[in-house]
Amino acid sequence: MPTFEEITAFITEKPLATAVIALLSLVGLVLAVLVLRIAWRVVSWVFTRYVAPRPIEDVLTIVAASIATGVSAQGMWRFSGDVLGLDGPLRLLLFAFIEVAIITSAVRARRNMRENFSAGIDGIAVWALTCLTAVLSSMDARSLPEAVFRLAAPLVAAWLWERGMAIERHRIRGTGRINWRLTPERLLVRLGLAEVSDRTASEVDAHRRLTRVALAAKKAKALREAGAPDRKMRAALAKLDKAMDQAVEHTGLAVDPSRQEALLAQIAALYNTSALIDADPRVPWEPEADHHPVPARPALPPALAELVNDEDEDVAVFDTTPHVVSTAERAALMRAAREFWDRQIAKGIVPRTVDIAQEIGISLATAREYRALWKLEPAAHALIEALYQQHGIVDTGAFPAIADDGRVLTTKS
Repeated sequence: MPTFEEITAFITEKPLATAVIALLSLVGLVLAVLVLRIAWRVVSWVFTRYVAPRPIEDVLTIVAASIATGVSAQGMWRFSGDVLGLDGPLRLLLFAFIEVAIITSAVRARRNMRENFSAGIDGIAVWALTCLTAVLSSMDARSLPEAVFRLAAPLVAAWLWERGMAIERHRIRGTGRINWRLTPERLLVRLGLAEVSDRTASEVDAHRRLTRVALAAKKAKALREAGAPDRKMRAALAKLDKAMDQAVEHTGLAVDPSRQEALLAQIAALYNTSALIDADPRVPWEPEADHHPVPARPALPPALAELVNDEDEDVAVFDTTPHVVSTAERAALMRAAREFWDRQIAKGIVPRTVDIAQEIGISLATAREYRALWKLEPAAHALIEALYQQHGIVDTGAFPAIADDGRVLTTKS
């Protein structure tokens, strides 16, 4: 590196060359700043478009898979040079053809997953090509650890890809993976070293002690009913007495009503096992034995039928004197109609369209609109349903109201 005196002497002797060098340095600095700004914008756009929307585990999966693929490609570079004898541009063009095929198959498999809900043959191709590149890379290894490493790197990339596909498959199809019948949890439960529920140790111990008491009581009862010898009866009663003493001591059976009920429930179930032979369970879709079809309703009386058939809802209403009211007046009329409706419903009467129109002084069309909304409320719907069930009258807006004593009310009350 030149000293300060040498730089000063060069500037003094060659001022024109110094100016040109300074100008070129300034231009190079400006270009470097522009390139850095463009690179920063590209990186920011890529991060905002592809990285930020993804979960952190997906980003880490892509990074790790890229590193593993690079390790595999480096092994194929050495394999193409040492084994295949490729060199120069040909080696540069052909060394990573399997890695490119793996990436292509992975992209196709992801597209198939989104369109056909399955990776298809491309998913199998990813694993097949991964195993192929792993074997070829390890064949040019100089030691056993290097061979193992070159075998593991592509398989790690394929495994990370498979896990990402499994998560996407679950997200798209809404289904999970298969449930294995042989798992560590199932083995521990089978060996009695784990519990299938989240009960505490004290609850498990109490349940087992109460079960011992119930089983001992059942055995003693069975021996007594079978006329067993006194020796067997004494042994069974002694076992029952011992189980009962331990239950009282360790479970609080004497003072805990819930434990007492649990013990009695177990004894009742064990004592009545023979009743299961005579049980007659029915499938949910089998009709009940006392099920009979609902008989047809009797015909309505002539007077009631005439009133029911008199439906003013089917008559076209032509209002020759339309009322033009303001918003405040319309709100007031609607409140008045609602108050009248609530009063009648409280009396057990569903007002007709004509009743609402006459009471409030509004047109039949407006009354029909209000009634169509309010009759869907629970109280009104219950009255309409009861009228239909009792008398077979379908709500048309003009049916007669039925009083508590059975009288037909054709006008407001």
